[in-house]
Amino acid sequence: MNGIIQFVPNWEREILGFNYGTLWFLFILLLIIMVSRSLVSTIIPKFFKKLIQKSHLVKEILESSGKALGLALGCGISLSMIDDAYYFSSSSIVMPEALISWIPSILQLLLVVTLVVSGYRMIGLVNALYASFDKDGELDGTEKTLITAMESILRFIITLFGAIFIADALGFDLNTLIAGLGITGLALALAAKDTISNVFGATVVLLDRPFKVGDWVTIGAVEGEVVEIGLRTTLLRTSMDTVVTMPNANLTNTPVENWGRRRFRRWQPIFKLDINSNPEHVEDFCDGVLSLIQNNKHATKTDASFSKVSTLGPDAIDVGCNIYWDINSGKIEREVRNEFLIEVMKLAKNLDLSFHDGRVRHTR
Repeated sequence: MNGIIQFVPNWEREILGFNYGTLWFLFILLLIIMVSRSLVSTIIPKFFKKLIQKSHLVKEILESSGKALGLALGCGISLSMIDDAYYFSSSSIVMPEALISWIPSILQLLLVVTLVVSGYRMIGLVNALYASFDKDGELDGTEKTLITAMESILRFIITLFGAIFIADALGFDLNTLIAGLGITGLALALAAKDTISNVFGATVVLLDRPFKVGDWVTIGAVEGEVVEIGLRTTLLRTSMDTVVTMPNANLTNTPVENWGRRRFRRWQPIFKLDINSNPEHVEDFCDGVLSLIQNNKHATKTDASFSKVSTLGPDAIDVGCNIYWDINSGKIEREVRNEFLIEVMKLAKNLDLSFHDGRVRHTR
């Protein structure tokens, strides 16, 4: 290294506490960092061509994480070239005393920070990598739940080790720090009891699987679609399109009603016919509605289905029905109900029956 520095013309001349050789050396280190950043951000996407073709977001993630990883590589190379403060004092490098010890620490800190940033950005690839190995290329609710949990665990691990290495780069004595944690362990345990409860709740959700991402659930007084399951919280999107953050600790002692696990969807409509309707036509109407139910391709448990007169009121005849739909989608259920009700209207019209209008008062 001394040979490279002394190769610079007039390398011994000084300016602002630096000799020319040192300035060129620092410039070379900066150049190495920038070149590493550019090379790594260009090379990494080439290893994931198939993923990039499927998603433009993957390309952005790879490029951004590649830049951070390239900076980390450049800082690592520069740190190995600088070696340590003793090297500065015994070489041809001349600079202010304060920088002799600070430059290695700064490079080490940048190395750790850029690795942490790169790791955080790489987490976004978990979803794309899993989907690429999936046969149909689409993730179901269970797979989304596992991916969300995996991403949360990776973030926790990266944060934990990143904090340890950053503390080391800043000059903290890790042995003293660990000993201090033993002294304050009780206080930390009390302060973190809610966090521990939330992590335990997330573990229960992943093991017992009372619900998965995409399910429509009711937890306590909150009802909505599960959009994310993290280590600390579970996010629900309500029918009003608001997002409710549910601490995972609540999931261990709160009943969870999972609408997505229904084997069938029960529907009990009531058709109110005019009180003056012909009884024979009403009977034909009941038989016709039952026939519509039994012939519907989405109906199940037809032996438990019925269509009968349930109540005779002062102004209306109530025809109660019991229907079971073999449907797992709210959208499809609405469409099937719409088709069924239109068929019921046609049936009533063919039988010359009128539905009860509460605004019309019958004279006796």
